Amino acid sequence: MRIDVLTLFPEAFMPMLRIGVLGRALEEGLLTVSLTNPRDFTHDRRRTVDDTPYGGGAGMVMRCEPLTEAADSLIGVNSLEHVVLLSPRGRVFNQQVARELAGLRDIVLICARYEGVDERVSQQLVTDEISIGDYVLSGGESAALVLIEAISRMLPGVVGSWESVETDSFFHGLLGPPQYTRPPQFKGDNVPQVLLEGNHAAIRRWRRKEALRVTHARRPDLLQQLSEEDLELLAELGAELPTPEKENE
Repeated sequence: MRIDVLTLFPEAFMPMLRIGVLGRALEEGLLTVSLTNPRDFTHDRRRTVDDTPYGGGAGMVMRCEPLTEAADSLIGVNSLEHVVLLSPRGRVFNQQVARELAGLRDIVLICARYEGVDERVSQQLVTDEISIGDYVLSGGESAALVLIEAISRMLPGVVGSWESVETDSFFHGLLGPPQYTRPPQFKGDNVPQVLLEGNHAAIRRWRRKEALRVTHARRPDLLQQLSEEDLELLAELGAELPTPEKENE
């Protein structure tokens, strides 16, 4: 998969692209991430990428020309069929969106700055807008890194063991269960006995039950499309599912 990022601060990406799972994926050619600076496509001495908004108001707006020319420079290496603007007005990013994007051959991420980008960029170039949450950042670089890392974990071969991906929070729609490692006892707290006995069926059931427990306590909105076993485990926990009537009270 190829990800092209249009950013005024390409140097912000370099530390994260060199370490851990993501760094190995890039080294092994499982993923390509290329950084393009719209300032390189300006035509004035000051390399201007922004201007004051028509109609007045505070802040500056990123101009159409540098962003569009930067995207056009990718023709031949990127299809430009999937151009994503990182924007607070976009659809909210989650694990399902990460899976969706991981299925694409290539994608372009536009990191906005200042008060955002000229609307004509959205109308003429952007095919999707994505937000990583209901808060404000100074720019889209942090959001782009979130997308890149989440997407990369969905690509075959990037994470050494696919089981590690399958046990991630949200992979199956729930928060992840508690995890333990050595020592078996620490300051009076013991590792649950079921995890020490080697009964894989019992361990799988315990982990599912604990995932349901923590999800019910912290994110009950995620309890959707539950199996019969899930409902039985929730009943064992004494947990009630929210009903439309209760949600509306």
